[in-house]
Amino acid sequence: MTDLQFGVFIPQGWKMELASIADPIDKWQQAVDIAQLAEELGYDSLWVYDHFHNVPVPAHETMFECWMTLAAISQRTNTIKLGQMVGCAPYREPSLLAKLTSNLDVMSGGRLIWGIGAGWYQHEFTGYGYEFLAPAERIRMLAETVEIVTAMWSEPDVSYDGRYHQLDGAQCDPKPVQSPRPQVLVGGGGEQLTLRVVARLADASNFGGKPHEFQHKCDVLREHCREVGRDYDEIQKTWSPEVFIRESEQEIVDGGTRSFYGEPYESWHAGNLVGTPEQVAEKLQTYIDLGCTGFYPWCSDYPDTQTMRLFAEQVIPHIRAAN
Repeated sequence: MTDLQFGVFIPQGWKMELASIADPIDKWQQAVDIAQLAEELGYDSLWVYDHFHNVPVPAHETMFECWMTLAAISQRTNTIKLGQMVGCAPYREPSLLAKLTSNLDVMSGGRLIWGIGAGWYQHEFTGYGYEFLAPAERIRMLAETVEIVTAMWSEPDVSYDGRYHQLDGAQCDPKPVQSPRPQVLVGGGGEQLTLRVVARLADASNFGGKPHEFQHKCDVLREHCREVGRDYDEIQKTWSPEVFIRESEQEIVDGGTRSFYGEPYESWHAGNLVGTPEQVAEKLQTYIDLGCTGFYPWCSDYPDTQTMRLFAEQVIPHIRAAN
C-alpha cells in the first residue's frame, strides 16, 4: 500500500472561521500559528483554499489569498508539504501558474503539492471579472493548464497552441527542485471529463463523497485509466472532509451541525469525520479499504485547535499502526 498521508487545512477565512478575531493582523497570526502547529504535530501537509469571497455567501470578511498565503507560510515552516485544495485554473494564466508553482517549490525547499481544478464559485468569477464558461469548457481549460504548467516545469522554452491558451517561447526559471516534479493533484468529481483529465495528466485526485460515492468514482477513474493505458494504482486517491472530534460523544451531539452551509446534523455527521477519536478512525479505515491514501480534512472548530490536536495525537497514530 502507498504510504498514508495526513494533512490539514489552515484557517484563511473562507468558511468565516476567523470572523471572531477583529484585527486582520491577528487573523493572519492565527493562520501562521496553526500552520506551525500542524508541522509540530507531525502532519505531512497543510492546505489552503483558492477563493476570494467567503461562503456560504460573500460577507466582507477576511479571505487570505492562496499563493500569497503559501509563499509566506513557506518561510515560517521547514518540513511540511504545502498544497492547494484546489487552485482555480481560470483565475490565472497557465504561464503565470508555472512561475508561481516553481518559485514556491524553490522557496520552500521542494515542498509544493500543486492542486488544480476547474473552478465553480460563480459569484467570484463574476465579481472578479472572470468569464464563467460552461463546466465542459472550464474542464478543457483545466487540461490545457496542466499541460502547459508541467511542460514549463521541465522544458527550457515552451510554445503551445491550444483552444484557450497560446504561448510562444515561454521560459520558467528557476525550475521546481522536486524530482521528477511536484505532485499534480486534480480536484473535482466530474466523472466523464474531470476524471479523464486525472487519468491522463494527474498524480493524485481528490473527489471525496460518502463511501459508496467514493467507490463509484474510483471505478470510473479505473475505467478511464484503462482507456488511456494508465496504471490506475499509480494515481493517489484523496479525501478532504470536514473533521470534528471530541472525546465525549454527547458533546458532539449537543454541538449540533457545524456545517458552514447549514447542512442538517445527521447528513453532516454521516458524510464527514465527526465523532470520537475511535469513531473517526473507524470511518477513515472504511476509505482506506476503498483505496484512499491521502486525508486532508478541514477542522470545523477553528480557530480552536482541539480537533486538530486530537486528530494528530489519537487518530493518526492508531491508523498508521493498523495499516
